[in-house]
Amino acid sequence: MTDDQLLRYSRHILLDALGIEGQERILATHALIIGAGGLGSPAALYLASAGIGKITLVDDDTVDFTNLQRQILHTQARVGMAKAESGKQALQAINPEINIVPLQQRLSGAALDALVATADLVLDCTDNFATRHAINRACVHHKKPLVSGAAIRFDGQISVYDLRQDDSPCYHCLFPEGEDVEEVRCAVMGVFAPLTGIVGTMQAAEALKLAAGIGESLNGRLLLLDALEMEWRTIRFKKDSGCTVCGPTKDGQAPGYLPRPDADRESADGACRLA
Repeated sequence: MTDDQLLRYSRHILLDALGIEGQERILATHALIIGAGGLGSPAALYLASAGIGKITLVDDDTVDFTNLQRQILHTQARVGMAKAESGKQALQAINPEINIVPLQQRLSGAALDALVATADLVLDCTDNFATRHAINRACVHHKKPLVSGAAIRFDGQISVYDLRQDDSPCYHCLFPEGEDVEEVRCAVMGVFAPLTGIVGTMQAAEALKLAAGIGESLNGRLLLLDALEMEWRTIRFKKDSGCTVCGPTKDGQAPGYLPRPDADRESADGACRLA
């Protein structure tokens, strides 16, 4: 680490659990953030300020005036700009030393799979089940840790799926694909602005712990937040031995990665889905 880095990250280095070694691991980490909206904004800002070495920021949408209520990566002056590029400008203003790669595109299929393969960890800050399941399958395929958050109205949730561990559940274990689950969006139902900040910041915290190799992650635990009452609940869950994504195949091989065609999705605006 350079003298400037030692000074910039000195408050991290002072933490016994993290220190210079943990900060160096953070500096060497490539984080893939899918969604530059309500959750992706605080997550990306904190990862950049903490010194994550490379951030690939993916979002196919442009900044809209209605985004400014909660998507703190963006400004009124950048309304109409691609969210990925707007996010890059914001992150570089905070920390010009790190590598920011903006991608304005819809990721699916082979492109999503290839990009997940290049990352050390993935943050799912998207807003619909089809995209979430596609990200989960790619993370299972490449055994990449996945930090997943969601927020709608006053309800938030966050969990970690550390797919480097053979006994770790995946997103499909908790929310099986194809079930009749109501899906709602911010544009219709609304979302409390600070809620996205709370959940997105927690995603950054979990990602930094994974990058540094410290503490205990939320793997196997789902945190649920009722922001109206400001109450947290914890649900523990285990790997589903019959999961069609991370479970054994019929030949006894594991994991049973099953690629499926991706449905078209709307922009990752606020990472909205039913909590």
